[in-house]
Amino acid sequence: MNKKLVSIVVSAYNEAENIDELYRRLADTVALLESLSFELIFVNDGSTDATLKKITCLQIGLTSGILPHAPIHNIKIINLNRNFGHEIAMTAGMDNADGDAVIFMDADLQHPPGYIVQMVEEWRHGADIVLTKRIDNEGISGIYKFVSAFFYKILNFLSDVNIPEKTPDFRLLDRKYIDFLKNFNERDRMFRGLLSWIAPSDNKVKVIDFVAPKRFAGKTKYTFSKSLRLAIDAILQFSTRPLRIAIWFGIITAVFSLILGIWVIVEHYILSNPTPGYATTIVAITFVGSVQLIVLGIMGEYIGKIHLEVKKRPLYFAEIINRKIENNEKNNS
Repeated sequence: MNKKLVSIVVSAYNEAENIDELYRRLADTVALLESLSFELIFVNDGSTDATLKKITCLQIGLTSGILPHAPIHNIKIINLNRNFGHEIAMTAGMDNADGDAVIFMDADLQHPPGYIVQMVEEWRHGADIVLTKRIDNEGISGIYKFVSAFFYKILNFLSDVNIPEKTPDFRLLDRKYIDFLKNFNERDRMFRGLLSWIAPSDNKVKVIDFVAPKRFAGKTKYTFSKSLRLAIDAILQFSTRPLRIAIWFGIITAVFSLILGIWVIVEHYILSNPTPGYATTIVAITFVGSVQLIVLGIMGEYIGKIHLEVKKRPLYFAEIINRKIENNEKNNS
């Protein structure tokens, strides 16, 4: 009888120092789930360090039978020719996953592999989507936590799709949702929002709480500028509410300008107390001009995204490296 296959997709960008420890923990975890088969898919997102060399050595060691821990019968490598970003890296892994369920995680060990056992058990008991929720993050400061919480409040206020706070890209999806997600063609994508959009409202979705430890090694790749870009993309991808807010902002500005104009007329002709014109004119022009720039900027972001989407360019360019163990089918049967 063939065992069900679970794919583990690991996104890695300059994570050479974490690869060996990550594999060791994954192998120990997978060994506890003997009734299932596993494939491990490393997505090298254009790393400039020794990440590709490390994962290639793991793959060669597995196929040569020299790894000390080898309960994972297949290691695939998706080598992106440049850094396309985390969302695209997960997409590349998803496109090449053959499992009945697919688990997504990062290579920095802030997604503890030990929770895979619980995720798989929830899936085997009927859950189609198993999410995780950080109840604490030992690797970030209190200020960052406050800013993150504030961001999600703003995001969910501006977005038409509710995106849960503290739910990282550490999750399990059943094959039917993987196949459905492959139908999405947009270039800019945010899996957290997509899952909120497609997730059922019944007990087919489970959430596992966990504490994110500090990075095992290396530094975070999410700089302030990348985080800000992600925040802007998240808002624009799932809502046109900023455009509606811009319209109301324009209406309020127009009303304010009309009131100001009426006041100037009343003060000049009725109260006989003319206000010096230069200050009033400059303030009004500056205020209205600033509003126009803000509205045009919001419109420009949406138009820019349309410009990129209509090109229909491929999402990524990758080399697939897959050295399977001989008689792999017998091992999985």
